[in-house]
Amino acid sequence: MSSNTHGLPLHTHKPSRRTTANRIFAVVYGCATLALISHHALSLLNSTTLTSFFITLTFLISDSILAFMFATTQSFHMRPIYRKEFPENLKRVVEESDFPALDVFISTADPYKEPPMNVVNTALSVMAYDYPTQKVSVYVSDDGGSALTLFALMEAAKFARHWLPFCRNNNIVDCSPEAYFAIDRDSHLSDQVENIKVMYKRMEVRVKNVIERGKVAQEYITGEEEIQAFSKWTKEFTRQDHPTVIQVLLESNKDKDITGNLMPNLIYVSREKSKTSTHHFKAGALNVLLRVSAIMTNAPIILTLDCDMHSNDPQTARRALCYILDPEVQPKLGYIQFPQLFRGINKNDIYACEHKRLFQIDPMGMNGLSGSNHLGTGCFFTRRAFFGGPSNFLPPEIPQLSPNNLVDKHIWSSEVMELAYCVAACNYENNTNWGLKIGVRYGSLVEDYFTGYRLQCEGWKSIFCHPDRAAFYGDIPINLVEVLNQNKRWAIGLLEVAFSKFSPITFGTRAMGPLMGLAYAHSGFWPIWSIPIISYAFLPQLTLLNGVTIFPKVSEPWFLLYVYLFLGAYIQDFLDFVLAGGTFYRWWNDQRMWIIRGLSSYLFGLIEFLLKYSGISTHGFNLTSKVLDEDQRKRYEQGTMEFGIPSPLFVPLTMAAIVNLVAFAWGHVEVFRGTSNNLEGLFVQMFIAGFGVVNCIPIYEAIIFRSDGGKIPRKTCVVATFLAFLLYLAAHVTLRNSATKNVF
Repeated sequence: MSSNTHGLPLHTHKPSRRTTANRIFAVVYGCATLALISHHALSLLNSTTLTSFFITLTFLISDSILAFMFATTQSFHMRPIYRKEFPENLKRVVEESDFPALDVFISTADPYKEPPMNVVNTALSVMAYDYPTQKVSVYVSDDGGSALTLFALMEAAKFARHWLPFCRNNNIVDCSPEAYFAIDRDSHLSDQVENIKVMYKRMEVRVKNVIERGKVAQEYITGEEEIQAFSKWTKEFTRQDHPTVIQVLLESNKDKDITGNLMPNLIYVSREKSKTSTHHFKAGALNVLLRVSAIMTNAPIILTLDCDMHSNDPQTARRALCYILDPEVQPKLGYIQFPQLFRGINKNDIYACEHKRLFQIDPMGMNGLSGSNHLGTGCFFTRRAFFGGPSNFLPPEIPQLSPNNLVDKHIWSSEVMELAYCVAACNYENNTNWGLKIGVRYGSLVEDYFTGYRLQCEGWKSIFCHPDRAAFYGDIPINLVEVLNQNKRWAIGLLEVAFSKFSPITFGTRAMGPLMGLAYAHSGFWPIWSIPIISYAFLPQLTLLNGVTIFPKVSEPWFLLYVYLFLGAYIQDFLDFVLAGGTFYRWWNDQRMWIIRGLSSYLFGLIEFLLKYSGISTHGFNLTSKVLDEDQRKRYEQGTMEFGIPSPLFVPLTMAAIVNLVAFAWGHVEVFRGTSNNLEGLFVQMFIAGFGVVNCIPIYEAIIFRSDGGKIPRKTCVVATFLAFLLYLAAHVTLRNSATKNVF
């Protein structure tokens, strides 16, 4: 199918050929799951001891959660579609002068965890878009209020005068300087490349020197305008308490590159912060950008980017226009989401940072429903989508913030700047709809998930655009504790939505229909994976150590049901992963990290959410560090997991590794001794323990064989061993009267 304008297709889509097979599998697997849950329920009713009742209840709860998550997963398989765009046809449909203006929002918050050179490369890459220059405005939100970040952007503005014409005149597609210079090039451009590379390296050295010093030294401040800009950083200026800073670094109406062409707007924004005002983290910063940009440029299209997510294709904005300019799609189009893709992932992606299911497979499945969820970066929004549903416009409190307002004043004019400072004030949102019904939504640490979800509940549709050439590339954390902390933050934010009045199961299902409701519920209830993962990581092993059979014997029909459920789930997941371009080893590490997250991030996220829900204070938002340690980088490239930082997140992982290994070894001892009358019934428990052992191999290496800085700290090993022993004692006391009995 295609959408045609004047006989020329701007985009096409086709359904997946696996749709019918997916639906049949969903029905068959669902029936098998219901049979197992029914059997658990009957066994629970017929339990004769407290021990059997507890064990059966645990598996009933765990398998019910697995069944629920399976049902939510199938929503992605009901109608997946693949889309293709034809940006080359745009010029025959509309003149470039009629392209809608584009505001780009780049978010950063800490110059030490998010290096300013990442911000520089991201900004330069989108400034080099193949798009009418005077229609592009790049806004950088510095939520840390750092003079170091402002200095880096000032340097970027100077370098852009050379970089943009270089990209334009030579048809460069790797428009991030760092990405471009990372590749050896032996073309006729060698002299030009060397010259501009020297300029870039000089800029990089200046920025890094400023970062190392922690301040902008006097020798780097060369003009009156720069002196005035940095004078705002007084002794009273702190990260959490400072006035608004808005600095126009480039202006499209007057600033030109070395070839005489006008350049895009480049604007630095650091909103006012006060310790007495709630700032709502990234969501609050984005809403300030929405208001400030409305006052200054008010482009109808907004691209949101993380500071480390640089453009990889200058045609990306035109690709988004293939949908935005389609009159059949445009009236209800809220946003166009591109996948998050990453450079620097090691060969087998040991930390599953690719998140192929989250960033590629699941959005593709939602594409055939109401559209992809919002993934936090690489997303083109229509500004109108932030002001109520398609048929329910909610006007902002002042007309200048309306998406229909025409900006007819100079961005440096006193009137514009005065109003921009006003709407960036920390108390501006008091008694308004911002964050509630207008703009990026508050109420969750995962503002991207919540905002996209709320927009679709209001009636907006979305598009998942996954071109052959990646639109954006980002950076990833390269040590395990950063990965797990990031996932823990996501877990808390998702639960804040899942158990709110906007829960996808209730509110979402009514607003969008059952399939979209289940699709959002799948992500929203992610952290409850921890319950079945923990149950299967410990309970079968502890009962095995005490000679208690809790699963059917190999000769019993119910054994075949367990085999089918296990193989069916894993084979479907494997096929989805590989058919989406993955490899076996990456899939294996992906499922291993699913188990690791369940024993750490999801567990701690669930606990922290429950504490917060109970009114007990917990830690707030924590940034994921993008700073690279060379030793960690080497180990990561070698495919070695990093456990070197002492963290409570590693304790349950180490406990599970110990318990599974001991149980697996003890099971073999029982087999060789031949002392058990019920070995056939212990097969499933031995298999689960063995499966756990195979998944825990990196943990055993980090405990026993490694001597580098990435090994598991001795304190963690001691604490985990002690807790594992206590867990065994508790199980032994509880199960001592059930030995050799078949609880199943």
